[in-house]
Amino acid sequence: MGAQEKSPNSNNSMQRVKIYRLNDDGKWDDQGTGHVNVDYIERSEELGLLVVDEEDHETLLLHRISADDIYRKQEDTIISWRDPEYSTELALSFQEMTGCSYIWDHICSVQRNMHFSSLNNETFHSVNSDLRELPPVEISTLSLILKTVVESGIADQLRVTELILQDQDFFHKLMDLFRISEDLENIENLHIIYKIVRGIIMLNSPQIFEKIFGDELIIDIIGCLEYDPDAPLVHHRNFLKEHVVFKEAISIKDPIVLSKIHQTYRVGYLKDVILPRVLDDPTVANLNTIIHSNNAVVVSLLKDDSTFIQELFGKLKLTSSSAESKKNLVHFLQEFCTLSKSLQVVQQHRLFRDLVNEGIFDIIADVLQSQDKKLVLTGTDILILFLNQDSNLLRSYVVCPEGLALFGLLVKGMLTDFEDDMHCQFLEILRSLLDSYASGTQREAIVEIFYEKHLSQLIDVITSSCPANGTAETVSNSESSDGVTGKHSCVKPEILLNICDLLCFCIVHHPYRIKCNFLLNNVIDKVLFLTRRKEKYLVVAAVRFMRTLISRNDEHLMNYIAKHNLLKPVVDVFVANGDRYNLLNSAVLELFEHIHKDNLKILLKYLVDSFWDELVKFEKLTSIHSLKMKYEQSLDCSGTRSVGNLLDDPRKRIDDRGLEKEEEEYFNEDSDEEDSASVANASKAQSQLAFPNGSAPSVSPVRSGGLVDYDDDEDYKPPPRKQSDNSDEDGSVESFPLKRKLSPKEEPEPKRLQRIAKGSKSRDSVFAALCSTLSQAVLPSKETGSTAQDGPCSDGDKKSAESNHEEKENSTDNGSGDLDNHDNPEPNCPKSCSESMQSPDNRQRGDDYPLIPPKSSPEMAVNGS
Repeated sequence: MGAQEKSPNSNNSMQRVKIYRLNDDGKWDDQGTGHVNVDYIERSEELGLLVVDEEDHETLLLHRISADDIYRKQEDTIISWRDPEYSTELALSFQEMTGCSYIWDHICSVQRNMHFSSLNNETFHSVNSDLRELPPVEISTLSLILKTVVESGIADQLRVTELILQDQDFFHKLMDLFRISEDLENIENLHIIYKIVRGIIMLNSPQIFEKIFGDELIIDIIGCLEYDPDAPLVHHRNFLKEHVVFKEAISIKDPIVLSKIHQTYRVGYLKDVILPRVLDDPTVANLNTIIHSNNAVVVSLLKDDSTFIQELFGKLKLTSSSAESKKNLVHFLQEFCTLSKSLQVVQQHRLFRDLVNEGIFDIIADVLQSQDKKLVLTGTDILILFLNQDSNLLRSYVVCPEGLALFGLLVKGMLTDFEDDMHCQFLEILRSLLDSYASGTQREAIVEIFYEKHLSQLIDVITSSCPANGTAETVSNSESSDGVTGKHSCVKPEILLNICDLLCFCIVHHPYRIKCNFLLNNVIDKVLFLTRRKEKYLVVAAVRFMRTLISRNDEHLMNYIAKHNLLKPVVDVFVANGDRYNLLNSAVLELFEHIHKDNLKILLKYLVDSFWDELVKFEKLTSIHSLKMKYEQSLDCSGTRSVGNLLDDPRKRIDDRGLEKEEEEYFNEDSDEEDSASVANASKAQSQLAFPNGSAPSVSPVRSGGLVDYDDDEDYKPPPRKQSDNSDEDGSVESFPLKRKLSPKEEPEPKRLQRIAKGSKSRDSVFAALCSTLSQAVLPSKETGSTAQDGPCSDGDKKSAESNHEEKENSTDNGSGDLDNHDNPEPNCPKSCSESMQSPDNRQRGDDYPLIPPKSSPEMAVNGS
């Protein structure tokens, strides 16, 4: 069956491949391109991979498919393997994914057939097909026993297991041979026995495990496993007998419990020390199941023994016990609680509740006061087990009067230096107790206790551990709860970091508490003392504290921060850090970014107004630049520009004019006393006419007596006024027009008069007073009417005068009382008005800006717009 016969079938592009071989330099060499197929090798019944050159049809590769797991499929188009015959790495790179999958499926199918055929070959049948009993256990038959156990196929492993379990004396006889061989120092037989025992363990039978891990055989089994031919000799038996000591803190009288405890330790030793590199995953899983089952049996038997529990707690409560005895009892209690996790959830809860009734928390409170720091950490481990099981058990105890001492010890423990040991367990316990999302009625009581009694203790540790400078003198050195100041001057930085983390936790979970306690006790300023520390991670912790505080978006807190200049330490450390790109730089920029994105206007204004001179050199950073841009946008939106800028263009934003809030309140007033005052103010204010577009001109303060005031009218001399009669009106004359000039938006007078007409009687009286005043200003009186008519007045002025008389007559009924006060104007005032209107400069301005449009309605003539 040559290559020429395969060439017609190899034209399929699906099976077009490139052959690569790995050279000595670690690079892949191209061996040619051809077509691959799976077919029988010539003069053989074995299948192989055949690659024929696509041009000259020569054989490029002929590989016999192996039953071993040497083939790998990579990236859906590559099949690679290590050829055992030539000791080289080969790879086939397919043109199409379908061709790669096709050949890969063929290889897998051939391997499966090879595995099945191996179960039915003649050699296997000659050894194991008629296996009805195991060979006799003798020194001469050890090799045959090894072959039966180790070389049996998957189908006969169950048969071998069954035969071993049926022979009750199999292991006893095998252990006798082991002792004889060990006495004779027959290393070859000892190696064979090692392989037999290892093969039996690899059968992974729970029934066999139960036998060999019993008290009678376990030591000899471990002895057999000492003679590994591939490893140096290790005396495991001597270690278990001489160095491993079973400490019995309290006498256990149940033999089953003692047997399970010893068996658990030895199985774990075998799994983790003797055979860690030999055992497969299923066998390890079965061994772990044995350990877990033994733990459940031990805990269940001990918890049901009431005399044992009472004796245990009785010894723990004895004050006369030695330190070593108490230490062993506490460690036993910790292990007992740890092993309880092997029980079911309901049984676990019942056990922990029974332990609480026995007074376990009182014992732990005593343990936390021990000078042995490792024993203290053991007590915290027990508390964490209770919190994980049912945190309400510990909460219920802490809120009781006898439990307050335990809470104080937990806070004190978080401030204690445990050297290289873990001390963050106290932080985790306090977090769990203060968690606002936890269920239970004791939550609020615990929070109240913490803030009243222990918060100041944590803050005092920070203030006493940070170097003092000019800002530190303003902070009062309050004493801690134990009356000692400065005792924590050498606190480890890790403890300060834990305190800061706990405070951040409190900010998130107790937003209403921090608003009261933090502000009253000046906590924020004291925590920011951490920015003076040389440890950068403590400085970052202080920045993180401020970031957490600001994230509450509480306006009261932000006002407090701005008022007390609390961001100054953060800005100072940021400026001192310079252009160094580190965690501190990122933390501060993230804080600024949060203020910018959430548009916190109070902090935005406070930052830019107070620190822009320092931050301006960092404006190239996006966060700083965005901060400045947001600040300017907020100024524009809030209308904080100067009044002069608003009055530069009197025609600006004509369509958006409207009444100010103050004017609306002014006109909505219903008091009769204020009506009379408003009439006097309005009569003065209307002496200044508006431009045709309704906006007020930019002029200096009003001079009494003139209708319009011009700066270039040098010949104008105001007539004398009666000081006694008008002294009270001067203040209102100055204030009311000023308010009118500052108004950014004004509503046209016709709409105003319509609003006022719809109001109460007081509004009608004000309207009548305004009309009367305007009529006297434009057409002073009948006595002086001829004087005003002699001047060059426009048609619009005449119409305005006529409309004023009409409006005055229509409104005399509603406002007759108010008009009586204004019927007798000052005698010189009309003359000055007419002179001002007849001045050449006035006529010149009237050409460009006529006071009254030619085609104006009577209402427009009244308001002068």
